[in-house]
Order: sequence, then C-alpha cells, then structure tokens
Amino acid sequence: QVQVVQSGGGLVQAGGSLKLSCAAPGRTGNNYALGWFRQAPGKEREFVAAVSGSGGSTYYADSVKGRFTISRGNAKNTMYLQMNSLKPEDTGVYYCGAYPYGFVSGIPNSWGQGTQVTVSS
Repeated sequence: QVQVVQSGGGLVQAGGSLKLSCAAPGRTGNNYALGWFRQAPGKEREFVAAVSGSGGSTYYADSVKGRFTISRGNAKNTMYLQMNSLKPEDTGVYYCGAYPYGFVSGIPNSWGQGTQVTVSS
C-alpha cells in the first residue's frame, strides 16, 4: 500500500461543476491505474471512474458517463476528475484509490482520505 492524497470537492448547486485531484506520490516506477469511488449516506461504496496507468483506457459508471471526465496529470501518478452537470444524487464522499498495477482490475489496494461532494437541488 502507498499514500494517496486527494483534494477538491465542496458544495455546489445542481448543474454546477467541481474538480477532484488525486496523487499517489510514493509510487515509483511505472504509473499505476487510479480510480474514484463514492459513498452516499446509508449506501455502499460504488465505482465512479478509473483510468489506466498510461491514460489510454478510461472507465465510467453508467450514472456519470457524459458528465464526468477522468484524466491523468503530467506528474507521475496524478489524476483528476472533472465533474460537470452535477446532480443531487452525485452527493457523497469521494475516495481516490490506487490499483496495484497499471491496468484497472478488481478494487484499489490503497485509498485516499475521502472528500465530501454535496450537490444541492
């Protein structure tokens, strides 16, 4: 496991935008796949989006396709989630996760501290 640091989030009105950032600075060598998960009150943590180590492959939950964009940063093992057209149902704690490999498979083995995203109607 490695340290995962995330930032961003906050309160926004429906239809607004937010951007989340994530970094796994302790990872050396090749870039590793990174992903976002979220957990709403009373619900289980669910997958949101993920990107491969090369940035060539991206994956999205059906609920966010066309609204969220995941991308790799220029620095090694950094990643962003641009969230547009936010809906109240996007509200929750968002967690960045680092996968053990360069491809997206299973669930991450290292997690960030979580950041609150609240979308008001």
